[in-house]
Amino acid sequence: MNLQEIKRAARDKMKGFCRVCKVCNGVVCAGEVPGMGGVGTGSSFTANIETLAKVKLNLRTLHNAKDPDIATNILGTKLSMPILSAPVTGSEYNMGGAVPEAEYARMIVSGSKNVGTIGMCGDGGNPIFYDSGLEAINEEKGHGIPIIKPRENSKVIEMANRAKAAGAPAVGMDIDGAGLVTMALMGQPVGPKDRQELKEIISSVGLPFIFKGIMTVDEAKLAREVGASAIVVSNHGGRILDSTPGVAEVLPAIAQEMKGKITILADGGVRTGVDVLKYLALGADAVLVGRPIIIGAFGGGAQGVELVLETMAKELKQAMILTGCKNIRDINLSVIY
Repeated sequence: MNLQEIKRAARDKMKGFCRVCKVCNGVVCAGEVPGMGGVGTGSSFTANIETLAKVKLNLRTLHNAKDPDIATNILGTKLSMPILSAPVTGSEYNMGGAVPEAEYARMIVSGSKNVGTIGMCGDGGNPIFYDSGLEAINEEKGHGIPIIKPRENSKVIEMANRAKAAGAPAVGMDIDGAGLVTMALMGQPVGPKDRQELKEIISSVGLPFIFKGIMTVDEAKLAREVGASAIVVSNHGGRILDSTPGVAEVLPAIAQEMKGKITILADGGVRTGVDVLKYLALGADAVLVGRPIIIGAFGGGAQGVELVLETMAKELKQAMILTGCKNIRDINLSVIY
C-alpha cells in the first residue's frame, strides 16, 4: 500500500462527494457543505492553504541536528509525534457513506494509536456519531479524545462524563460549531457559549478540557480564564464562516500571548510534515490533520491512517534536519524566514 493507491481507492469510494484532488486546496469544492468543501465562496478553506504556503523556512545545515526527536507530550499523554487526527463525522452526508460512521471512528482511533499518537472523534446531528467515537475509544482502552458540539450545557456535561467513563484522557468542544448548518438541518440545537456557561461545563467535568475553534487573542485569553487546558486555533476547516483569515495568519499573535499558559493546537490546511513544522514554528504545540486522514481511512482503512501519519512524521523529521531542530522544543520563529 502506498499513498497513490490510497488516493485512487478513496477517489472511487467518495465519488460525488470528494474528488481527491492532486492538490487539496478547496478551490474545486468551494461551497460544497455538506460535502468536503468550504462554506460559501470557500475562501476560509483556501485561506488556510494560501497563508500556510506563504510561510517560508530558513534552510540551515551547519549543525548537529542529525536525528531529530519528534516525540512530545500533550495534556499528559505521550505521543510519538506532534500530529493528531482531527475529529470528523458525517461519513454519509459529507463523504458518501462508503465507510460507515462506526467503522470510520474505529479506523481513526486505532490507526492513530498504532503509530503512537492519538485520534479525536466528533459529534453531529445523529447520536450514532458520538456513540461510535466513544465505542472506538473504549475498544482502545481510552486512547482517544472526543469533541462535542456546543449543545445545551446539560447535554455537553452528560456527554463529557460518558467520555470520562470510556477512559478518555481529555474531552473538548468545537465551539465554532455554534452555527453548523448540518446540525440545524438535523434538529440539534447548538449555539455560542458565554463565560458562565463555559465555567459550568469545565467545573462539572474532571478532565482536561479543549476549546476547538479559537481564532482571536481575546477568546484565547477567555479560554484560559474559564479553565480550559488547551485550545485549537481553527476555523473549522473553512466550513463554518466565509471570509475568515487563515489559521497561519492568526496563530502567531495568539501564541505570543498564550504560549506556555495553555496548550496550543492548530489545524487547517496541514498536508505535509513541512506544514506541521510551520505551525509549530508559528507557536503551536501540536497540530490536527483532517482531510488527509479522511482520504487515508477511506482509501486504506486503519492502515491508510497509519501511512498518512507516518509519512507526515518522516517529512517533519526531514524538515527539522534541514532547519537545524533537534527536537520539538527547538522549533520556533527562528525557523521562519
